[in-house]
Amino acid sequence: MEEKKNMLTYSGLQKLEEELSFLKVTERKRIAEKIKEAREQGDLSENAEYDSAKDEQRDIEARIAEIEEILKHAEIVTQEDMESGRVGIGSRVKLLDKEFNERVEYTIVGSTEANSRKGYISNESPIGAALIGAKRNQVITVNSPAGPVKYKVLSISEAEL
Repeated sequence: MEEKKNMLTYSGLQKLEEELSFLKVTERKRIAEKIKEAREQGDLSENAEYDSAKDEQRDIEARIAEIEEILKHAEIVTQEDMESGRVGIGSRVKLLDKEFNERVEYTIVGSTEANSRKGYISNESPIGAALIGAKRNQVITVNSPAGPVKYKVLSISEAEL
């Protein structure tokens, strides 16, 4: 079975590498000191500080492993990879919701970078998948739980991530 590629923008790659470095260098050192201080308090069987520090250590190590796995299978998408005039990963897209006559704006990113609060949607999401390859003025249909939704692509630009 082929491993799933994690599509990342260069900016997304940098953010993950910075987080990984911070966790490995700064957070590991901080949590080791916290565990040491908790051990010095004596009996570990009823030491809430020790238990809390060990839980935090487990969470940090899990996040390190998660980032390393993402980076292991990362495929970086550059502007050169994008077909001119078409929506791709790293595109900022302005759309018109045909039903409600509302404008919406999204940045298409890989699934690991998706953040709906910032308007970053995954290329694997229903809207993201429908947009990939679309051109300006094209009408796309997105199958949503409430039924099909039509959007008109108003503009496509390079995202500033």
